[in-house]
Amino acid sequence: MRACFSSLALAALAGIQVASAAPVAADGAQLVARDDAVGVQYVPASVDWNKVDWSQVNWSVVNWGAVNWQSVFSSSTAYTTVQAQPSPSPAPAPLPAPVQSSAAPVYSSAAPTHSSPAPAPSLSPQPAPSPQPSPTPVSSPAPAPSPEPETSSSVATQPDKPSYSSGSLWGLTYSPYNNDGSCPDIGTVSAQLQKVAGVTSNIRLYSTDCSQLRNALQAISTGNIGINIHAGIWISDGASRMQSDLDEFVAAVKQYGSGLVKGVSVGNEDISKGMSESTLIGYINQVRARLQAEGLGNIPVYATEQDAHFTQAIAAVCDLVQVNIYSIFDSIFTSVDSSVQSVIQRADNIKNNVAGGKPVRFGETGWSSSGSTGPSPLSLLNEIAYVQKFKCAAAKAGYDYFYFEAKDALWKNGAAASEQNFGIFNSDYVQKFDLGLLNLLC
Repeated sequence: MRACFSSLALAALAGIQVASAAPVAADGAQLVARDDAVGVQYVPASVDWNKVDWSQVNWSVVNWGAVNWQSVFSSSTAYTTVQAQPSPSPAPAPLPAPVQSSAAPVYSSAAPTHSSPAPAPSLSPQPAPSPQPSPTPVSSPAPAPSPEPETSSSVATQPDKPSYSSGSLWGLTYSPYNNDGSCPDIGTVSAQLQKVAGVTSNIRLYSTDCSQLRNALQAISTGNIGINIHAGIWISDGASRMQSDLDEFVAAVKQYGSGLVKGVSVGNEDISKGMSESTLIGYINQVRARLQAEGLGNIPVYATEQDAHFTQAIAAVCDLVQVNIYSIFDSIFTSVDSSVQSVIQRADNIKNNVAGGKPVRFGETGWSSSGSTGPSPLSLLNEIAYVQKFKCAAAKAGYDYFYFEAKDALWKNGAAASEQNFGIFNSDYVQKFDLGLLNLLC
């Protein structure tokens, strides 16, 4: 979008970025949502000196030390956005800004009940909704805020350059199933993990079915992919399925070594699905005993449960406390900021009242880009805002986490749109937005 010099109020000289009437990214550039990605890039446009209204210039705000005189006297100055791909194309109109409620934020006393990933496709996949390093500033004196979706009339100023970190997300949940629910081959898993490694160095699996643990270990080992695995054993389908997963876990880890496996979750939200506490505790103890007997006792064993159902008794038999916490199911919404604060407060409650001094980690948290779960506006812009703000809040509070999830889950056949659209990649592993946005300085 081109803008004359007077409308920018000497932004070229002062190095001040002024966004046009469109949603803004954390660095002040326009954020344009496309079918395949969201791109953020600066493209200068020409200054029409004949149209300068010098009476509108506020000379007191000019930062003469930040003037790039080469840019000022070149043939272009102003900012717009283009596709973040090698071949640019005309930018489509920005996505409409999400509507936000003015009510105060609250969350229900019980975390939302939903199913979890890791079904065996042969049993017809089970639906599953649900799931920082310190960045280094480049030049700006103050960090750029994360993008908050705004109304179309909003205008924002930002530092002249965004600051970026060297990392992205602490962890991602990873369900490898093909879109039709079938099992992927090793080549597919390897290609997917190569992309995932550009975003995180930790993945969470939910099961060992479809040879997913073995394939991930093979792909990482042979491809020298920089990812650690936090495995899962599926227990929702009973003792037989649990034993099958446990046997495969032991065999795969012994084949490839335990160095890449940093832990194993026994189940996912099984108390929320109706399992008794004593049954879950029995499974946890059974898995730990087997690993110790196999010489794998160094691998942490734990449960993953919704925060409202995680008890002190369960925490007592876990090596760490892993909780799934979402805010998009809350009955009231005010802002993405408040939603992030809500999940951090709930994790704090677990740390202070349940964990008994053991580490607390998010097993899942996220924001769907489509569908409806209540008053929380589900959109791509809000997904971007949530992941950025949550990443910063979790780092500040000292929580590790697995963001939910790597790719959109079309394999959850018949599930609601909100269940299928949590991914940062779409179902074909094309990024849904410019993943460089995940690196903005907190």
